[in-house]
Amino acid sequence: MDWILAFKALILGVVEGLTEFLPISSTGHLILTGDLLNYTGETSKVFLIVIQTGAIMAICWEYRVKIADIIKGLFKRETKALKFTLNLAIAFMPLAILGLTFGSLIKAHLFKPIPVALAFIAGAFVIFWAEKREHTIRINEVEEMTWIDALKLGFAQALALIPGTSRSGATIIGGLLFGLSRKAATEFSFFLAIPTLIIASLYDLYQHQELLHNADLPIFCVGLLAAFFSALLAVRGLLRYISHHDFTIFAWYRIVFGLLVIGTAYGGLVEWTVD
Repeated sequence: MDWILAFKALILGVVEGLTEFLPISSTGHLILTGDLLNYTGETSKVFLIVIQTGAIMAICWEYRVKIADIIKGLFKRETKALKFTLNLAIAFMPLAILGLTFGSLIKAHLFKPIPVALAFIAGAFVIFWAEKREHTIRINEVEEMTWIDALKLGFAQALALIPGTSRSGATIIGGLLFGLSRKAATEFSFFLAIPTLIIASLYDLYQHQELLHNADLPIFCVGLLAAFFSALLAVRGLLRYISHHDFTIFAWYRIVFGLLVIGTAYGGLVEWTVD
């Protein structure tokens, strides 16, 4: 095993796990971290897909009891389980349709450090605005959502096609704007991540299947396990945090991080790969 490459895989796995479900953009962090570690190219694309799977597994493990209950409910045709599953399917559709339509164009022009940094900063001001507004909560639990609520959150999630926006951030903040409690918005974001990331990962793997090699398996395993355990910590930590705090701290983090990238790029301290 190439130990230097394994170390890079470990770092990227931890970055993926810690950022996937926080409103700070995992894609943005992975683009920037991969650039800084000089881990780019075709193989890195497959690696990033694999470690994303580790983060998905963490959510499935954390909510394994609820997921099992939903699956049992589907077989029994229980209204509660059917409604929840339908809401997830509806919320998934905007991202799927827009992603298939504009995905290649977005990747060609926006998957670069400076556009990502600008998206970080723009997203911060959206969080500030959302937190400053008076919250009118009409949905305390995800089970109370209607299909219209799910569709609204689906369009909010679609904003994450812009790298640096944050899929979880767009969904959570969208939920707050649409009347969900912090807990409901955050949990629905977690559940929506399961079909979204699984389908996206399978689609990307299919597109890059020629890049899959047995020799890369040990490195991929390092990244996947790192993503799994760090995501588990991040999810549990976020749920505890939002029970007593708002999301303002993540907005400040986004601004500092975005300015740091822009400053190092134009100051010549880091040779980010920008056009």
